[in-house]
Amino acid sequence: MSKNSKDSENHLGVNYEEIEDTKKIKSKVYEKELYKLQVELIKLQEWVKQKKLRVVVIFEGRDAAGKGGVINTITEVLNPRFCKVVALGVPTEREKSQWYFQRYVAHLPAAGEIVLFDRSWYNRAGVEHVMGFCTEDEYVEFLRSCPEFERMLERSDIILIKYWFSVSDAEQEKRFLARNEDPVKRWKLSPMDIESRSKWVQYSMAKDTMFAHTDIKQAPWYVVHADDKKRARLNCIHHLLNLIPYKDLTPKPIEIPDRKDDFSYIRPPISDQTFVPDEY
Repeated sequence: MSKNSKDSENHLGVNYEEIEDTKKIKSKVYEKELYKLQVELIKLQEWVKQKKLRVVVIFEGRDAAGKGGVINTITEVLNPRFCKVVALGVPTEREKSQWYFQRYVAHLPAAGEIVLFDRSWYNRAGVEHVMGFCTEDEYVEFLRSCPEFERMLERSDIILIKYWFSVSDAEQEKRFLARNEDPVKRWKLSPMDIESRSKWVQYSMAKDTMFAHTDIKQAPWYVVHADDKKRARLNCIHHLLNLIPYKDLTPKPIEIPDRKDDFSYIRPPISDQTFVPDEY
């Protein structure tokens, strides 16, 4: 990134002197920059609510690329009633008989909402195609109809943003091994993830074909370099904030009134209540 481009993007308060392109970001710097961005995310959410916007953000990429991490980082400061995460499982037999996009349409936002898709309708262009879970005709039809579907969303005034998290083969393997060693994260390693290791090239080819058909002007793909998780989170959130113009509508601090005691109230005996044991 050039100095001029950095200067032009510094309205979000990024300290580029502390963030060097070739080094890992120090935790203290990361936390400070993340806090600034999360404050802006709250402002964005308030703007979306007030202006009744509808926002869809799609997160796609290879397994262990860091999609879930950035989604969690975004949502941890936002109101879950207005910012929702959609992570659909394997379709039911009924859903398999529906129009392909039908079960995703049901999760699109209403006015004032942001919806984050942790994987999306692009399953058909990736895992379903590579693993043979759809027919060749279904795959070809998806590549033809997906751009039209997304243009229809745009014409309906839905703001659609698509991110692809790009991770190297070596970094993905490192993360897989780390997950396998950690009981808390081992559940993330599905049989599908393991099998994908042997189909690295096929997934790469599928991604290239997907981009060729669906990287459209109305809804382009934005690629996030994701080998460095912390840098990827900061870059993605910073970019997202720059894509949706917003103003600061944060409510002013309110005056908290003093609590009024009512001496006629008699609290029930503590012995009548069942408490969680203090184990720690």
